[in-house]
This record gives sequence, C-alpha cells and structure tokens, in this order.
Amino acid sequence: MDAILTALADPARWRLVTLLAERPRPVGVLAQLAGARQPQTTKHLQSLERAGLVTSQRSGQRRVYALRPGPLRELAAALTGLADTADQAGGSHETYDRYGLNLHAERLAAREPGWADGRSFTFHRSLAAGPEQVWRHLTEAALLAHWWTPQDLRVSELVFEARPGGRIVHEYRDAEDADGSDLVVGRARGVVDDVRPGEHLAYRLSPELPDGAPAFTAHLDLDLRPTGSGGSGGTELDVTFRITDSAVESADFVAGIEIGFGQSLDKLAATLADPHTTRSTT
Repeated sequence: MDAILTALADPARWRLVTLLAERPRPVGVLAQLAGARQPQTTKHLQSLERAGLVTSQRSGQRRVYALRPGPLRELAAALTGLADTADQAGGSHETYDRYGLNLHAERLAAREPGWADGRSFTFHRSLAAGPEQVWRHLTEAALLAHWWTPQDLRVSELVFEARPGGRIVHEYRDAEDADGSDLVVGRARGVVDDVRPGEHLAYRLSPELPDGAPAFTAHLDLDLRPTGSGGSGGTELDVTFRITDSAVESADFVAGIEIGFGQSLDKLAATLADPHTTRSTT
C-alpha cells in the first residue's frame, strides 16, 4: 500500500494513471497527452509498474501500457475503511465535532467573571451492581482511576479522601502518553463535603487553568438508589453538576462537561457490567 501511495503522490504519475484508465496507450502517445518528454514519461511508467499499478507489453516497435484496476480498488477499500472508522456513529470524531460546536457557543457566552454561575447538568445511569459496590467505585482511588476520565484519557494522579473535608486531586493525560512526556491534559483539586456510604456523596472540584488558577467550582451531588430485591439487582445513580465561581477563561472546560463527564459515567457503567471486574474488586 505504501508503494502505491508513493507512486500516486506525484502529479505527473497521477496524470498517466488517469489517461490509462481510459484505455491502454503506448509511451509516445502518453507523453504527448501528458505534455511531457518521452524519457521522463518512461521513468514515471516504470515507477507505476514497480508499484503494481500498471502493466506493459511490447507490440511491434512500441511498448503499450495498461492500468491494473485491482490495486486501485484495494486502495479505495482501505480509504473507505478509514473514512468509515472516522465517521462511525458515536465515535471519537463525532465527539470531537460536538465539542467544537459547544466550545464555540461557550466562548461567545464567556464575557465576564461569573458568566456560567448557576448552570447545572444532570446525569443518570442504571448500574449493574449494588450500592455498596458502586460506592467503592465512587470513593476508592484505585477503582476511581478505572473510569474517572473521558474516553482517550487516563488518570495520572488521583487522591480521593472519602470523608468530610477530605482532599481531592485529579490529574489526567492522554491515554497514549505512556511515559508522561506530553503536556498534562487537565488537573483539578477539591474537597469532600458530605459522605453517606451507599447513599449520597457530595464534593467540590475546581479544574485548573494553565496558570494554576481555578476555572470554576463544580458542586457535585451523587445519589444512589438500590434496585431489585434487597438492593442486589443494581443501582440507580443520579448526579447533579452545578457551577459557581466561573472565570472568563473557563469556557473550554464548561464546553466539555456534558460530553466528558457523560463519557466517564459510561465507563463506570461498563466497568460495573463486567463480571470479571466486579468479582475482582469485592
């Protein structure tokens, strides 16, 4: 595939391919139609032949070249596959586009401090684990690290002291930044306000701007309700995410809340739905 792409990258060779797509042609005619010298055209045709895109045979005193459709169809299929992957419903590219739209709207709205104060987001997830197991995933750092970032990110530092007044530190990086050499994607600090194991968790969390100042304060309230007999059937999780103290520069963060925190909760739901995960953490 690399040889085909390299061969087609030259505009002169691409012109020859388009001419040969119409019908087989001899070198001299191809040179005339392409407006090039014959020795130069011959070299281009030889490159295309080495790449498997054309074939040739001698006919009397002439060498006639013809296009081989198969490699082009293989290339077309590969390109279509790449496009389909990028265009798949609910995929990363769709999320990227949605974030771009949100970002534009929030930047227009962010004109003065406090611009987003009072804005709230609500989330609901039906989880395939009882309240005790869900509570552990909400409050134990080792379990939080499995889900407490949006897609394509990973937790690089996490402190969560599940007691009133307890400290929270949440830092995350790109999931593919294995050695931590790239920039930190985000960092937030906070404090736990209310802890009722298996029922209610409340905390404040402030994402940091590049200069270390808080972008805003997020007030999160998480309520757990058991479902099924004796609470063993699962848990209904309701989350309220309310903003105060919003800085003008917080627009980029606010734009990502609905998508990003929603993705994190989806990861939590997937984690708890995995029997291996729930068995290994009990």
